[in-house]
Amino acid sequence: LRSEVMATLSHQLRMPLTVIQGYATALLLDEVEWSEAKHREFLGLIEEQCNDMEIMIRDILDTSLIEVDQLTIRREPLLLQHLADDIALETQHQTELHRLVIDFPEDFPIVEADPHWIKQIFRNILDNAVKYSPDGGLIVIKGEVRPSDVVISIADQGIGISPEDLIPLFEKYFRVKSASTLHIAGTGLGLPIARAIVEAHGGRIWAESKLGEGTTLYFLLPKADRVMEEGF
Repeated sequence: LRSEVMATLSHQLRMPLTVIQGYATALLLDEVEWSEAKHREFLGLIEEQCNDMEIMIRDILDTSLIEVDQLTIRREPLLLQHLADDIALETQHQTELHRLVIDFPEDFPIVEADPHWIKQIFRNILDNAVKYSPDGGLIVIKGEVRPSDVVISIADQGIGISPEDLIPLFEKYFRVKSASTLHIAGTGLGLPIARAIVEAHGGRIWAESKLGEGTTLYFLLPKADRVMEEGF
């Protein structure tokens, strides 16, 4: 299994490197005079592949921390809607096909959580939402208040996930395999990392989806007073 995983990760990292090398080589050809528009197109594709590599390397490093039990949570008072705004803006800069919408009630409470790791949850889920809705569409980040918890949902209008693939969705290295996903880069680590972070905060994470209708990822975090009472 370990050799299969390493082969998969090596392949996933090699794919963007091959694309980067190809476009960089093309731009350096002396015998071709590329137009300004073509220059910008090639550089944009190189940047896109660099972003994919950054995400994959980040996932591998985060997984190594989790596996050696080095996931340290440093809690502080957080306004999740502000973090959602920041990461949504970061994501929006990377896609022109999607429109991100934030929907939080005005009385959304403060939570006690680690801002670094909560941002990572948002990044990992939004990365999947963008990748698995290749035709674009709306991505809605919504906050809901419950008696002792808060729930964040991130819904896309993508290709969706079959019922049988929802079961292992949060297992390490699992990736949905279908004709429509073969070209999508990834390590199969983003959602397992998100689950580990959520559970380290005393919460839980789950998904709902229908093929062809999109996917909604939910994660629940305890309110600040519950953290104090139960000592997560």
